[in-house]
Amino acid sequence: MFLSVFEMFKVGIGPSSSHTMGPMVAAQMFLAKLREAPFHVHGLRASLHGSLAFTGVGHATDRATILGLAGFTPESYDHEKAEAVLATIEATHTVSPEGLPDLKFDPKADMIFDFDQALPGHANGMILMATDAQGDVILQETYYSIGGGFVMTEAELAQGRNTDEGEPVPFPFKSAVEMLEMAKSSGKSIAEMKKANEISRGCSESLTNGVARIWQVMNDCIDRGMTTDGILPGGLNVRRRAKDIHDQLLAERGMNLPAPHTINDWMSMYAMAVNEENAAGGQVVTAPTNGAAGVMPAVVRYWLDHVPGATASKIPDFLLTASAIGGLIKYNASISGAEAGCQAEVGSASAMAAAGLCAVMGGTPEQVENAAEIALEHHLGMTCDPVKGLVQVPCIERNGLGAIKAVSAASLALRGTGDHFVPLDACIETMRQTGADMSEKYKETSLGGLAVNVPNC
Repeated sequence: MFLSVFEMFKVGIGPSSSHTMGPMVAAQMFLAKLREAPFHVHGLRASLHGSLAFTGVGHATDRATILGLAGFTPESYDHEKAEAVLATIEATHTVSPEGLPDLKFDPKADMIFDFDQALPGHANGMILMATDAQGDVILQETYYSIGGGFVMTEAELAQGRNTDEGEPVPFPFKSAVEMLEMAKSSGKSIAEMKKANEISRGCSESLTNGVARIWQVMNDCIDRGMTTDGILPGGLNVRRRAKDIHDQLLAERGMNLPAPHTINDWMSMYAMAVNEENAAGGQVVTAPTNGAAGVMPAVVRYWLDHVPGATASKIPDFLLTASAIGGLIKYNASISGAEAGCQAEVGSASAMAAAGLCAVMGGTPEQVENAAEIALEHHLGMTCDPVKGLVQVPCIERNGLGAIKAVSAASLALRGTGDHFVPLDACIETMRQTGADMSEKYKETSLGGLAVNVPNC
């Protein structure tokens, strides 16, 4: 099993990897099919189902789908250009993707929210259709946005979990047990094994440059969030808090004996800065999703700024280790809130961050696996119940607490030998089973939990 670090950490836009980035990617995939079609297409239509329908407006799924059909991609998204294109589409009822003629698309009539029919493959389903001059469908494809910006067609999803069809990698671990066995027999760290896998599919220079860009985008996102205030979009009137907290923390630095627990405020502030940027539609890195994008950067920044001996030269080891753990969770369970609740998003992010921190602080592979298990175990059962379908409440603060749990998990693991009662594999399987048993109203539909028990406006 191979999942690249650049698949786990993808540069994109907020507010959601599954509800914003995924639909935009699906639209791009559909345009590629149309460019190869042997017939003339006159118009387009899109139908959102399941969680994409229930929380699509709050997650900007409709906007992302329309922009995707107009040719936009998450990694090269330009906000000002997007706003201009949306206004043109609204006025002309056409989209103009590169390599295709102008295509009829009326956002009010052709962007359909189907609240009644869930698609069988995944909670995040959508159907994209091409029509002829009479409005009859002449080509359609079903896509599933399975979390973290990953998208599969109906046929691909039916083929199973393992979609990797490339050349074998040196360390093809599919479980934590296999990962530890390979680490022991090879004498390599988890990061070293992951690096060997990556280089076998690319080159060392590309890996170095790509990982550096991932951290740069993460760190820039923290910095923007720490210096930006105002009200987040969406109608809840949620005020950005990271800047104010950061200003308070800086002011307190000159005081005598600040409270030891203040370090938790720094971690929360870093995470909230990222997730406020995400909620505002800014550039973020899936880690492993947008909804959980603040945990990893917060823990890396905590380590760099507050832990003696930390050095930026170890950031690649941090991210590679975290990516290895995230790959195991995605392969054996889920990173999708719509599929398994927030345990699959913030829980997975916390496990990844705990593993990365443990690794760069000298942890053995066994201690790294223990750190990931501790963090994931104590997120089991967490529901995904965003108020008004927005990635704001409780999502922003939840990332801060996920970062704190990650640091605590790494610290506990480092104080042990790596031996522990619950294996990471068992914890991942428990998360999968818990997600399968969880009521749909607690899986990113905004039909239960906080979403219905606090005012939405």
